[in-house]
Amino acid sequence: MVSMEPILVIGGGLAGCEAAWQIARRGEKVLLFEMKPKAYSSAHRSPFLAELVCSNSLKSESQENGSGVLKEELLRLDSLILKAARETRVPAGESLAVDRELFSKRITQILEGLEGVEIIREEVKAIPQNQITIIATGPLTSEALNGEIRKLTGAEHLFFYDAISPIVTTESIDFNKTFKASRYGKGGDDYLNCPLDKEEYYRFVEALSEAEKVPLKDFEKRYLFEGCLPVEELAGRGKDTLAFGPLRPVGLTDPKTKRQPFAVVQLRQENEFATLFNLVGFQTRLKQGEQGRVFRMIPGLEKAEFVRWGSVHRNTFIDSPRILMP
Repeated sequence: MVSMEPILVIGGGLAGCEAAWQIARRGEKVLLFEMKPKAYSSAHRSPFLAELVCSNSLKSESQENGSGVLKEELLRLDSLILKAARETRVPAGESLAVDRELFSKRITQILEGLEGVEIIREEVKAIPQNQITIIATGPLTSEALNGEIRKLTGAEHLFFYDAISPIVTTESIDFNKTFKASRYGKGGDDYLNCPLDKEEYYRFVEALSEAEKVPLKDFEKRYLFEGCLPVEELAGRGKDTLAFGPLRPVGLTDPKTKRQPFAVVQLRQENEFATLFNLVGFQTRLKQGEQGRVFRMIPGLEKAEFVRWGSVHRNTFIDSPRILMP
């Protein structure tokens, strides 16, 4: 049964776009509210819908893990997000990575042309009453709406600090010092690898640990997200931490030496035409000048040109278990 009143969806991110798509495909009318380009969060830059902020990777497609199984389920449910991701994917081994700009443009194009969906480019500052409403503003919700959600839930929000990795131009990479490969040969030659020997690695870790950082208040340091820690925070936990983390060399053989490197920095293609690469696992809160100085110590990146610097932003979320449980 089709309702007379349109369903409101607040937020044009991944969840909001998927909700609008699924509702409209079932014959209902949707008003999709998105505050960009009139207002932006601290991490958003693009005016398009479904903007990916932290990574262009939507994690693994392997059916041997939960994220891969979830993707298969979403595909069977006619997911707009997965449909667009498959159409705009870039090489990334077993991971589903996309050209983030084409991905966002594609979703925007589809929803703008979808019957029953009206996109309203306005910031919503109050939760509508007496109308079916989906709030899908995500962890970068505006301050005004955050306050309204806080009133609705009757609780303070939770939060953590997340970080973004830098992106470099392909033409500034010295390919003579790198090699293409995926770990254990899974996914072909989808990653660009910058091998470090023992001396280069420890020199890099020392520089990383001593580099100037964007300051956080003492209490804020406790709320860095463990699953996406700044690379310098990992370096500060011990000189070998990175070698067993994002710089681990397992499953890789340097074709020049025929041996496993001591450590490896991996780069992943950022866009369709491979003009940009992002540094995998290199989310950071180093000051911009320090990022250039320290990251150019990586073999192959001595003359790297950065088109995006790494940065830290605050993610806010509600305490769902406490609110949903009796």
